[in-house]
Amino acid sequence: MLATDILRRQYKFNPDRVAATFEGRAFSFREMRERVLRAANALRGLGVKKGDRVAVLAFNCHQYIELYFANGLLGSVTTPLNFRLTPAELEYIINDSEAVALIVGQDLVASIAPIRDRIPRVKHFVCIGDAEGMSDYEQWIAAAPAVEPGETVGENDLLWQMYTSGTTGRPKGAMISHRNLITNVMQCSWEMPVRPGDCALIVAPTYHAAAMITSMNALAGGGSLAIKKTFNPLEVLGAFQNEGVTHALLVPAMIQFMLTIPDIDKVNFGGLRYVIYGASAIPLEVLRKAMHVFRCQFVQGFGQTESTAILTMLRPEDHVLDGPPEVVRRLQSCGREVIGCEVRVVNENGEEVKPGEIGEVIARGANVMQGYWKLPEATASTLQDGWLHTGDLATVDEAGFVYIMDRIKDMIVPAARTSTRARSRRCSSPTRRLPTRR
Repeated sequence: MLATDILRRQYKFNPDRVAATFEGRAFSFREMRERVLRAANALRGLGVKKGDRVAVLAFNCHQYIELYFANGLLGSVTTPLNFRLTPAELEYIINDSEAVALIVGQDLVASIAPIRDRIPRVKHFVCIGDAEGMSDYEQWIAAAPAVEPGETVGENDLLWQMYTSGTTGRPKGAMISHRNLITNVMQCSWEMPVRPGDCALIVAPTYHAAAMITSMNALAGGGSLAIKKTFNPLEVLGAFQNEGVTHALLVPAMIQFMLTIPDIDKVNFGGLRYVIYGASAIPLEVLRKAMHVFRCQFVQGFGQTESTAILTMLRPEDHVLDGPPEVVRRLQSCGREVIGCEVRVVNENGEEVKPGEIGEVIARGANVMQGYWKLPEATASTLQDGWLHTGDLATVDEAGFVYIMDRIKDMIVPAARTSTRARSRRCSSPTRRLPTRR
């Protein structure tokens, strides 16, 4: 169960099918595999070895996807960095992860400049673009061979280390293995299958687990990625109409923005089949309007970085706008557990709550992280007897639908940081608007 098998399999059976498009350029699975092999050997040429962390700070691009796979081939660990963080916050994460190399998008070099002398473990800087004092990514991989690096990598070796501050304390590095990722891909594909030739719109940031599980799920099914650098509503509309998008991951803020476009209800969304949403609360009236406008199936995912991405899903058939009150009410839930993952809502004694009672969401499954990097006490507190304690308070109904209510611990942070901190832990969240504290 290796993440790199996703690319290997598609290259074997569908080498000439488009794997990704970005800024007018298309890459077949053959081309993507060659670029990944070169990137892996370029990393090895820097001295990167199995277990080393490689930090990435960039807006969405095809190189970002390549690096996840390239590190996967070497057994090195991708450490994606949130480009919304301050230089001081980036400094902490880079140093805590003990990253030995840093890949930076040209637009974000300025975020690294103030801290370059304060991240001493980073010995190598590579720029996706052109920057003084950094290797150029394209020249760097072009000089490396397109051959298998020959590293022995197992399913329990780490694939990525994503940082999440949760609601208290400093950011923590959630360690996700190849097996964790493949398990969550299989769980998502069971609920929302991808067919060969499908196309997933990737406009949510690829430093985030939700974007990556969507990307990996699409590639595993033989689909392609329509990667957009940032969210531009008109560019997104163009992708729907001209690029054959069938699956679109959109956070509620994106959905709300698009609904304000004049005559949006008259737009032809082409072959769009699924809108996947999450990452923050969405008002029920907005969801209703979106379902009317997009005219496709809607899927909500709920989870957190510690669960690779997804724990529960509200499936298309559960998005009922008209019907019995107990059925329509499910639009306010985050759905039910995905296959292969057990989700419970328990009280302080570990007993499952009854419908209407409030308890903590806990979960177990092969998609749950290995632990927090260098934080044994935090790991032991979060992973108890094999169960991930999410810190989310919820209720359940008689049919097992989970309704998130609040966080057990709600960190008070400055208003300018609240949205970033909240999103950093939760891959998605329910339609109900959650209470917030400033």
